[in-house]
Amino acid sequence: MLLYGYFRSSAAYRVRIALNLKGLTYDYRFIHLQKNDQLSPEYAGINPQKLVPTLDDGGHLLTQSLAIIEYLEETRPEPALLPRDPVERARVRALAQAIACDIHPINNLRVLRYLMKDLGVAEDKKDAWYRHWVEDGLQAVETILARDPATGRFCHGDSPTIADICLVPQVANARRFKCDLSACPTVERIAAECAQIEAFARAAPDKQPDAE
Repeated sequence: MLLYGYFRSSAAYRVRIALNLKGLTYDYRFIHLQKNDQLSPEYAGINPQKLVPTLDDGGHLLTQSLAIIEYLEETRPEPALLPRDPVERARVRALAQAIACDIHPINNLRVLRYLMKDLGVAEDKKDAWYRHWVEDGLQAVETILARDPATGRFCHGDSPTIADICLVPQVANARRFKCDLSACPTVERIAAECAQIEAFARAAPDKQPDAE
């Protein structure tokens, strides 16, 4: 199993957490996004979107972090990252997608680069853009988590799910960009709970061999 990723990519971070929770070993191929490794013809042949992560599982090239995690859940079902009940599964998927589909895409590297290089947005304005959408999105997630009795030690109950796998990298990035998370105590509590688990801690950006 070979994972193409970058230490700061929150999408790759998600997949590292999932692989660790599943107890799976993998080799790691560095794709340096700041140096545009993802734009090379070699990598474009592996992932035409020129994004990370890509997981090579026995020659099967899998892309998109949530699709990869669901693949791991289907092929290596234990420990489970989704509840068995359909309603509960939908809740966990909704939380995961609120982060991975609504918050993250408008704040990833290629969007921020476009704002600065193509539209001439100043760095302070770019950072304000980032903080606005992250704070707005995480406050919505906070409301969902705080009001729902299904929330436990983690986003859903007392064991990690795909929702937590998405939450932790987004919180890490929010802190890196100095977002105001004071309105998100439940989000921060859950992130702290996850940090106590070795699978999450080992997947952190600063623990990766390509960390700078």
